[in-house]
Amino acid sequence: MQMGMHTDTERCVRAVRSKDARFDGWFFTAVLTTGIYCRPSCPVVPPKPENMVFHPSAAACQQAGFRACKRCRPDTSPGSPEWNQRADLVARAMRLIADGVVDREGVPGLAGRLGYSTRQVERQLLAELGAGPLALARAQRAQTARLLIETTALPMAQIAFAAGFASIRTFNDTVREVFALAPSELRARAPKRKGTSTPGALSLRLPFRAPLNPDNLFGHLAATAVPGVEEWRDGSYRRTLRLPYGHGIVALTPDPDHISCRLTLSDLRDLTVAISRCRRLLDLDADPVAIDDQLRADPVLAPLVDKAPGRRVPRTVDEAEFAVRAVLGQQVSTAAARTHAARLVTAHGDPVEDPEGGLTHLFPAPEALAALDPGTLAMPRTRRTTFTTLVRALADGDLHLGVESDWPRTRERLLALPGFGPWTADVIAMRALGDPDAFLPTDLGIRRAARELGLPSTPAALTARAGAWRPWRAYAVQYLWATDSHPINFLPV
Repeated sequence: MQMGMHTDTERCVRAVRSKDARFDGWFFTAVLTTGIYCRPSCPVVPPKPENMVFHPSAAACQQAGFRACKRCRPDTSPGSPEWNQRADLVARAMRLIADGVVDREGVPGLAGRLGYSTRQVERQLLAELGAGPLALARAQRAQTARLLIETTALPMAQIAFAAGFASIRTFNDTVREVFALAPSELRARAPKRKGTSTPGALSLRLPFRAPLNPDNLFGHLAATAVPGVEEWRDGSYRRTLRLPYGHGIVALTPDPDHISCRLTLSDLRDLTVAISRCRRLLDLDADPVAIDDQLRADPVLAPLVDKAPGRRVPRTVDEAEFAVRAVLGQQVSTAAARTHAARLVTAHGDPVEDPEGGLTHLFPAPEALAALDPGTLAMPRTRRTTFTTLVRALADGDLHLGVESDWPRTRERLLALPGFGPWTADVIAMRALGDPDAFLPTDLGIRRAARELGLPSTPAALTARAGAWRPWRAYAVQYLWATDSHPINFLPV
């Protein structure tokens, strides 16, 4: 079991006294004299150290009887970066809980996906986070409810079920207990926003830890966008989403201190999942200061980091989709890969209606791609075999790619597929599975950057040299790629 930062009282006190926003989401401060809990950067005068107790999660604070601070709104802080940098049971469970698995499948479903018993999962979560899976899911439901209450004019009954509550009574009791306000009082206190009452349409802010460099993040997504599924329009990246209860369309816009997110959902029960996947797509729970500090220790990388700190790893909202697109992109240009993907979307994607126009389909599900005639694929025979083997394994369940995937084991399974070399397996590990230490020593862009910077350019030598960048080699990849003039490195105009 790993010990969280909340166990280091002296360090937590220093963070609270300095109101250091970097630690928001790492731990929560419960104040014994007021019965509230806060984020470290809460703007109020810090309490005396003897009146502070530190917890690893909002759910643990709620379990201990504390209610959320009305000033700093700790439930809206960025998620702990630990869950995206670790591959152990607790981290995988937290990623699944954020993806709504407990609400949809219960604790047995969560445990089944992880390959452990419910008792083992509950014991480890309780030991490290001070709360079990049900309490953690409940805290997430409360946060979703608050978001809907404050940003929409939806009836409370509709909000209750959209947030995942089994009854209106449970919804009312939870909101009162967590926020010390009735749902109607929460709505009355919310800032008056210019919004829409159209069911399924939401505008919200996605927080992140500064700094965040949007250039390679949105540049990569825009440059590789598949027509019909993704587009860059009016300063926003837009795409369709395949979700558990239906589909959605999201527009993500970089702002100085947050990401503006506009969501249109066919079923509001998908709100929590959609937000979680958008955060993963943009790597918003990363700790850029810790990452950049380690990479900056290398004199070769230091100028790149200093020039544009806060680079994130552009990820995905659908792991299976990305794996298919990685195969389509083997040994071809970005433009050719987009063309191949667009043909599949037109022929096999599920049509959707976009109120703003431009987006037309969901990316095809593995089941649809497994049923296509391989002879219709305009690609070399060996890559066609790679493609058909992959989609069949995904459709049959022989290969599962998800937030709960064990990174090393999944990489081994990918490498066992025909046509899968290290580049394809590692780019899937980096951008689909979220492994922060995935590295691409055979990538042409990386080898070119290495030569220009005086680093070893052969894969074996470069891998050995990159050992000092662990466990953040996926972020080093972003800084190395950024030395090139490719469109992926620039925010679209």
